[in-house]
Amino acid sequence: MNWPQAILFDLDGTLIDSAPDIASALNALLGELKLAEFPPEDVTEMIGGGMQLLIERALKARGQPADKDRIATLTARFVEIYTPRATDETRLYPGVRDVLESYRNDGVALGVCTNKPEGVTRVIIESLGVADLFGAVIGGDTLRVKKPDPAPLLAALESLACDAQCALMVGDSVVDARAARAAALPVLLVSYGYTRTPVREMDTDGIVDSFAQLPEAVRGLSNILARL
Repeated sequence: MNWPQAILFDLDGTLIDSAPDIASALNALLGELKLAEFPPEDVTEMIGGGMQLLIERALKARGQPADKDRIATLTARFVEIYTPRATDETRLYPGVRDVLESYRNDGVALGVCTNKPEGVTRVIIESLGVADLFGAVIGGDTLRVKKPDPAPLLAALESLACDAQCALMVGDSVVDARAARAAALPVLLVSYGYTRTPVREMDTDGIVDSFAQLPEAVRGLSNILARL
């Protein structure tokens, strides 16, 4: 069974540990607003669902108004602050580069599907030296909708010229799991990512505790699908 022919990956908390730079930018924004900063670990718990949701969570945690217009304005400012420092401390998780290169060499098409804006996503993967491994990059602003809507995943698969039944989603959150289910994709989740809900409580086809375990988990899932 030649499966998967394509794999879609979430970015933050799945491929990269970006929390330190996100925390730095968020605290810089809060400084401009003369609001108290958050410890990095608190910011990590706010990540997931896109930058607008991050700003909304931060404002509410500080007892601030979080109306739609204010969130939009502050999100735009956050992007301005974050983009120049997006790779100051951000790193690939251990094993990511080797696994991605192995899949690419085996002819598996790879894509990134994230709720982070496409522009800064491309800056990050280029800086980390993995941009050439991905045939599709879909950000939170690439389409009019973002995950958990299935459209971003389906758009990535269209760019990769791959049908959903031949593909797999790998992420770290309930947003990824729901998007994959809506797109009729199997989904594997990493346990080390950014999520308030434990991955073992989510609807998933498997969990890995390190990225290096992914190929084994994919082979196991392939064997299960082959028997169906």
